[in-house]
Amino acid sequence: MAVVGAGTGFESAHARRRRLSRARPRRGAGSTRLTELDKRLLDEFQHDFPVCPRPYEAIARRLGCDEQSVIERLAWLTRHGYVSRVGPVFQPKRLGASTLAAMAVPRERLHEVAELVSSYEAVNHNYEREHPFNLWFVVTARDEQAVAEVLDDVRRRTGLDVMDLPLLEAFHIDLGFPLWTTSGNR
Repeated sequence: MAVVGAGTGFESAHARRRRLSRARPRRGAGSTRLTELDKRLLDEFQHDFPVCPRPYEAIARRLGCDEQSVIERLAWLTRHGYVSRVGPVFQPKRLGASTLAAMAVPRERLHEVAELVSSYEAVNHNYEREHPFNLWFVVTARDEQAVAEVLDDVRRRTGLDVMDLPLLEAFHIDLGFPLWTTSGNR
């Protein structure tokens, strides 16, 4: 399991910079500053999230605090845009089916279409790219038919084509990286 950082879900690069500039700690910002606990949560739990009945309690033990503090800090980090999702990351084709998809969306419809795409439970994340195919997203569902149904529904509701880019060959790319120098960095 992983703590996935900000950026999951649609937002343009400009909007992301604007949001993060508001969310990042500023001199004299007081309560909006990241605490050492926040930094450790973001750094040390991008990998090896505890799989147990009380994962936040296990994290708290490792960090030397209480379970409620972990839950509160993750909620705060989420509200302020530092964390967008806490959940599992599965290897492709190990559980269900998935595909990468791309769309060429007219600039004036990009936000509208991205919001629609984000509304699907099967969509893990989507993001803007500076390319003719400017909206990319990942669909994960119980089987290939369910993935195809989501893509077909997006086509139908937007009136735009959706390019289906199924995985042909898997490459492992570790998306976790140290954000600060803390005791738990890999």
